[in-house]
Amino acid sequence: MAAAAAAASAAAHLADVSWKMLELRARSKRSGSIYEPLKSINLPKPEGESLWDKLDHYYRIVKSTLLLHQSPTTGLFPTKTYGDNRKAKVHDSLYCAACAWALALAYRRIDDDKGRTHELEHSAIKCMRGILYCYMRQADKVQQFKQDPKPSGCLHSVFSADTGDEVFSHKEYGHLQINAVSLFLLYLVEMISSGLQIIYNTDEVSFIQNLVFCVERAYRVPDFGVWERGSKYNNGSPELHSSSVGLAKAALEAINGFNLFGNQGCSWSVIFVDFDAHNRNRQTLCSLLPRESRSHNTDAALLPCLSYPAFALDDEVLFNQTLDKVIRKLKGKYGFKRFLRDGYRTALEDKTRRYYKPAEIKLFDGIECEFPLFFIFMIIDGVFRGNPAQVKEYQDLLDPLLQHTSEGCPVVPKYYYVPADFVDLEKKSPGSQKRFPSHSGRDGKLFLWGQAVYIIAKLLADKLVSPKDIDPIGRYVAPQDQRNVSMRFSNQGPLENDLVVHVALIAESQRLQVFLNTYGIQTQTPQQVEPIQIWAQKELVKAYFHLGVNDKLGLSGRPDRPIGCLGTSKIYRILGKTVVCYSIIFDLSDFYMSQDVMMLIDDIKNALQFIKQYWKMHGRPLFVVLIREDNIRGSRFNPILDMLAAFRKGLVGGVKVHVDRVQTLISGAVVEQLDFLRIAETEEAPVFKSLEELDLPKHSKVKRQSSTPNASELEQQPDVNVNEWRNKSTYEILQKLNDCNCLASQALLSSILLKREGPNFITKEGTVAEHIERIYRRAGSKKLWSVVRFAASLLGKLVDSLAPSITNVLVQGKQVTLGAFGQEEAVISNPLSPAVIKNILYEKCHFQDEREAVVQQELVIHIGWIISNSPELWIIHAMKYELQIRAGDVPAKDLYQMSPSEVKQLLLDILQPQQQGRSWLNRRQIDGCLNRTPAGFYDRVWQILERTPNGLIVAGKFLPQQPTLSDMTMYEMNFSLLVEDMLQNIDQPEYRQIIVELLMVISVILERNPELEFQDKVDLDKVVQEALHDFQKDHSSPKAGVTAFYNTPPLGRKGTCSYLSKAVISLLLEGELRPSGEDPCTIS
Repeated sequence: MAAAAAAASAAAHLADVSWKMLELRARSKRSGSIYEPLKSINLPKPEGESLWDKLDHYYRIVKSTLLLHQSPTTGLFPTKTYGDNRKAKVHDSLYCAACAWALALAYRRIDDDKGRTHELEHSAIKCMRGILYCYMRQADKVQQFKQDPKPSGCLHSVFSADTGDEVFSHKEYGHLQINAVSLFLLYLVEMISSGLQIIYNTDEVSFIQNLVFCVERAYRVPDFGVWERGSKYNNGSPELHSSSVGLAKAALEAINGFNLFGNQGCSWSVIFVDFDAHNRNRQTLCSLLPRESRSHNTDAALLPCLSYPAFALDDEVLFNQTLDKVIRKLKGKYGFKRFLRDGYRTALEDKTRRYYKPAEIKLFDGIECEFPLFFIFMIIDGVFRGNPAQVKEYQDLLDPLLQHTSEGCPVVPKYYYVPADFVDLEKKSPGSQKRFPSHSGRDGKLFLWGQAVYIIAKLLADKLVSPKDIDPIGRYVAPQDQRNVSMRFSNQGPLENDLVVHVALIAESQRLQVFLNTYGIQTQTPQQVEPIQIWAQKELVKAYFHLGVNDKLGLSGRPDRPIGCLGTSKIYRILGKTVVCYSIIFDLSDFYMSQDVMMLIDDIKNALQFIKQYWKMHGRPLFVVLIREDNIRGSRFNPILDMLAAFRKGLVGGVKVHVDRVQTLISGAVVEQLDFLRIAETEEAPVFKSLEELDLPKHSKVKRQSSTPNASELEQQPDVNVNEWRNKSTYEILQKLNDCNCLASQALLSSILLKREGPNFITKEGTVAEHIERIYRRAGSKKLWSVVRFAASLLGKLVDSLAPSITNVLVQGKQVTLGAFGQEEAVISNPLSPAVIKNILYEKCHFQDEREAVVQQELVIHIGWIISNSPELWIIHAMKYELQIRAGDVPAKDLYQMSPSEVKQLLLDILQPQQQGRSWLNRRQIDGCLNRTPAGFYDRVWQILERTPNGLIVAGKFLPQQPTLSDMTMYEMNFSLLVEDMLQNIDQPEYRQIIVELLMVISVILERNPELEFQDKVDLDKVVQEALHDFQKDHSSPKAGVTAFYNTPPLGRKGTCSYLSKAVISLLLEGELRPSGEDPCTIS
């Protein structure tokens, strides 16, 4: 009986187990919905499974605070979790997707996860694909933006959460947010690397490639940033933000060479990144930091840029400096301020207006809202960097700030604010008043970005996921793990870069090869490297035109952008051919600067230095040096020979090089497969032109010694009078053009025809434009630099890398003024596209001399790497002063007739600290042109303005006390630029320098007399006139007094400062200064 009962019991148990197995199998086969019903939170828990318990806790939170609000149609997450007007920000939705993905990664540790891994992973996928769907519907904007990046043509950053439709026009909202697109690309790579399938077909691959084209130019695209307001003043103006550039840099590093189909991908699903564009973003970021932008001295938006998720900075010192500044200036008891004087959601902000009024941000000083979100970012940073003390510090700060829903789930308030009744008390005693949370969670209002980052931080802190789990591509590399061989995805470079650059010397003809061989220089000709082909970089640009093309989406390929020296240092496999490229500096069709051999040598050394510093790929760079016969003609042969001898010795400009045959060097080089050039049998293959060897007799003599002597000044002058020929008929001009042998005259006559008949007018040698191009080439060969510059200007030549060079100037806190001195000028304070810069140059510079437009381009390029000494392009005027000073009593050398290398050396000379023996007039002329100021000058002007209620005026330019002091802060870059703008109105550089000295004198007097302040508007011109009048009385020479005054030393008994001081004090005696506060002379 007992046995029968036992048997029955065993059978029942076996049936129960079998039923459970069947149920488990059925569940595993079930495709399921994206969401598991909320009731499934109460699934039975395996006994004793503590990992399950922990994950279940977070699953409940994610389910009820995040996934509950995800749109079932688009997968996007709304910004507001209440009401019907559901809008989704791309930026916030990305963090929500990352949270679901992070929890899914944690659930991968459990074998029987009840389907939660699949659900969470596909919640993340649905969101990422929802964003992709919204973006792809705006493919026309991507096409427009990659050609001309401006706010009106950018991807939107806010969409309808339910339909993916646009909700605001670009006029209604600051959509231009490079950081949002970059964050999408970064998380896309991270998630695909973890095994998720997000990209499905080639249309999507080509679209992502075009997004990369847009992000590559982040270094010169001012945007509205994370806070969507651009400038701190909230007046609708975009700025160049460190946080946006940093995220772009991180995204480009992550997606470079990445296969969007993951492990199942092939060659045509790989993304290409312009490595030179990436490095421009790197350089711009390092120049901007530790600032966030021109108006933001620092910003909490830098935290997710420098730390998780971007880890954009590889300079540990700069990282610590920037992070310390963020903590020191923005950290509070309730979180971090976004930035100083941020009025967002404060009690004093007028929520009915989109923009602030001038000086309004002063109202928010000291009462900025504090965001607990950034405590969470510091917790994540502490986990990644292995700093438990930092994790504990910020956990202890965060825990008291958390609110809870009615179900007990933790809620991260968006911000803590000072109520209106407590604003005055808080301003009097900062930090004294209690702040209140924006929402508690009990009203259904949730801040999803904060919720998402909180869950990620808790999963990391509780060790349910590791940093390597949520950073599978290794964005963060601990200092102790860094090694000399860099990884493709890492932002960390080699610790000590002792790179050896491989160099191949290519002679353009056999006779040049034979000639160089007599000096012991071994070279190869293009025929001798076959079947390997040698291309100019412009041919490589043509190949890249096919990258990312998609007719269905209306997307063209890579924009027409030059390939930099990093890109040309790789070997390419293109349509079955092996190709090496020479740098743009050797390109004949390039700007005329490369026709100056000394300039070419300098460019080669700079290129090698750049490659050594920024090469971060496995394999060695292959730098092709192309030697042309024209390079060794005339007196420039010896410098070329010295450089080639340095190559043979293995050290050029401090860079180690190894010279060998191309066939030998190719084995150690980086090979890039351009597989996107897949040509169907029915398609015609694109034609590319490789470098052809000059067909010259092998043993004919290379003419070099005196075939092109340095051109005399006479050769550079035309033998026709332009005013006389301007009134003659076109027929007469054509006749003269045919009979004339003087290149300078030909250029002048061609310019008349160009303006009168247009570029396509036919002459004996083709069109006018073609004729000028030939003049340009011939003049370059003869080193007739004045003619070369004139022809280049007529042809509208534009040097490559002009836009990046101007950006280098701007990010150093300077501004660029282009145009003719004393005429209409254009001040550039934000990065511009090359087309816009070209228009400025050729519109503003033609008033004085056509050659000015191209000379200024030369200077901009040079200033790119010596920028720390010069803020504006009054430099060309300073150079002319320098030539006059050097000439003395004889006529000065013509700047336009100097070679580009001589112009560069002159520029370097004037930027050096002034040599002894110069007159004070000469010093002030040069210093005034270069905008040189004493240390602390701008801070002192700020202090003067604080004591001058009615402001300062000079040369008709007024600097008011208000709203200047309310809008800006003393250390803000924009204030320095405002003072420069005031001083720029002064025509005479020597007088400008006197005004600088006067401001320093006023500052010292006010500093030593704190009880005084100016009552009326201070006219600096009047003060100088008073000082000059006293100077003339002392020297009994009213006519010669001005020049003599400028030539007087500033210090000493009769120095300019003594006269200026006397003039300032006389204002005090006339009553223009009055005591402020208590009068110290009053007897009580």
